[in-house]
Amino acid sequence: QRLHSCPDLVSFMVELKSVLEIALKNTQDLHIPRPPEYYSCLVRDLEILGWNKVAYVDTGLTTVKLKAEDSCGRQHLITLKLNAKYPTEPPDCLVDFPVPFAVSWMPQNSLIDIYNQFLAALESLKEFWDALDEIDGKTWVLEPENPTRSATTRRIAIGNNVSVNVEVDPRHPNMLPECYFLGADHAVNPLRTKLNNNMHLWDPEISLLKNLRELLEVDFPSRAVLEKSDFAKDCGICYAYRLDGSTPDQVCDDPRCGQPFHQACLYEWLQGLPTSRQSFNVIFGECPYCNK
Repeated sequence: QRLHSCPDLVSFMVELKSVLEIALKNTQDLHIPRPPEYYSCLVRDLEILGWNKVAYVDTGLTTVKLKAEDSCGRQHLITLKLNAKYPTEPPDCLVDFPVPFAVSWMPQNSLIDIYNQFLAALESLKEFWDALDEIDGKTWVLEPENPTRSATTRRIAIGNNVSVNVEVDPRHPNMLPECYFLGADHAVNPLRTKLNNNMHLWDPEISLLKNLRELLEVDFPSRAVLEKSDFAKDCGICYAYRLDGSTPDQVCDDPRCGQPFHQACLYEWLQGLPTSRQSFNVIFGECPYCNK
């Protein structure tokens, strides 16, 4: 656009020079050749580590992905972004962890040192992943739908339009997690009462899921017996289960209705009703289904 608006040839050449200078400045970092020692050192380190532990290497030898299996057979990846000063400077390490992963590095270190630190970190998170794997395998998790290894929350179905969101501390996975109940008041209030009354019974020697069962005095719906559709109902306004990644989390308080809604759908619906009223950030109105 700048070149098209030039009134004469001289102006055109000045603008072209400016555009090219900016373009070269923005791309020169991408084409810095790395010294031969960088490549020889990296290849040597990969050979010492073992090519069987390498999952991916890019054509420029600047990104390496290493694979590992923890003591429970779970597969993990660590992505290494190497700069031109390797091994004087450590690579950036990207992992799917719920806690920060900081590498201890000296100029004489190699990839095998990072790999061993990666393995040690995997074992330190074993109990956290054990707890969440049991929840994922034995209950119906409504959110997240496909949890990553870094995810610390699970929204677990308890019954029809009733669920509990648990936030697990990855450093202390055997301690009582933060619990937030979703559903109609008449359904979740008894659960809150049981949790408060039984909190002293929490036993860090047994699994997180077993503790939740005993404190809440419930049997979570089993994946082996029930389908997700048995308790995950669509929104009563948009008739969909997922809306922009969220699931229905608002439920009519009338026990005879209990219809779930997306918060966004319910808010938009109630805003359009003349009988609705708003107090601060809370809006009150009739259920679109039962008018209660």
